[in-house]
Amino acid sequence: MRYVVSGGAGFVGSHLCERLLDEGAEVLCIDNLITGFLENMASYRSNSRFKFLQADVTQPFVVDGPVDAIFHLASPASPRGYLRKPLETALVNSIGTNRLLELAVAKQSKFLLASTSEAYGDPLVHPQTEDYWGNVNPNGIRSCYDEGKRFAEALTMVYLRESKVDARIVRIFNCYGPRSDPDDGRLVPNFMSQALAGQAMTVYGDGSQTRSLCYVSDLVDGLLRMMNSPATTGRVINLGNPDERSVLELAQVIKRLASSSSPIEFVEPISTDDPQRRCPNITRARQELGWEPKVDLEEGLSLTLAWFRTRLLQIAGGG
Repeated sequence: MRYVVSGGAGFVGSHLCERLLDEGAEVLCIDNLITGFLENMASYRSNSRFKFLQADVTQPFVVDGPVDAIFHLASPASPRGYLRKPLETALVNSIGTNRLLELAVAKQSKFLLASTSEAYGDPLVHPQTEDYWGNVNPNGIRSCYDEGKRFAEALTMVYLRESKVDARIVRIFNCYGPRSDPDDGRLVPNFMSQALAGQAMTVYGDGSQTRSLCYVSDLVDGLLRMMNSPATTGRVINLGNPDERSVLELAQVIKRLASSSSPIEFVEPISTDDPQRRCPNITRARQELGWEPKVDLEEGLSLTLAWFRTRLLQIAGGG
């Protein structure tokens, strides 16, 4: 099998590339390194079955040879990332998605769109099921990502219906693990970086808002099951962990696991569009993929903390 992974130098993408290589596949990773990093690929960069193409998928690019399947993960995914690069985020989810769907047509390959729980916006239905249409601000500061992904979903379904592309869509809920960018502004990287540095752990608002954290190896397993199941053509499936926790509780757990003396500090929210509750209904994933998360919260956070300790030391040393 030969796979194309757009955004393969990013956090989730690099773990996906590694898993595909471990299973004996050939992998072409395409990434412009806006939010991805070469060091994410260090452990397998020399693998003869791995190729890296530094390219922007919103611009013309060439993929020689056959392609069996395309994973489209290219896009800034953290609020800090897409607020720094809003135009690039909107374009990679529109023009970039179109180019990769055209590649799927040309290569007669399967296609998976990595969408997001942000497609539900600040949800009024809880937990979120795949048939919920969402509550999204179409012109707020987060819309470059939220509406970008919603448009990518719409475009994917157009190609499925009109060009018969064998496509499927996953909506990814909060994911964490090694190779998270310490500076990406999301909850786990923020709290871990602050706790390990002895800095105040900043909680936006009163900390009562909720998140459901899925460890990256569980997510990658779900992505592969989604791609490989013949029954998922045209399906939209949530991938996430339904273990819902408050942001304050997550800060307290990370502080304890890090043996940190950092104080927890409450600050004003950055955006009024920040969802107050976030939890996936994964009934469809359980029934159609036989998938559910296996790594519990404290195990996953401990593994991630170990990686953050090493990475922050490297950064402090200029590496």
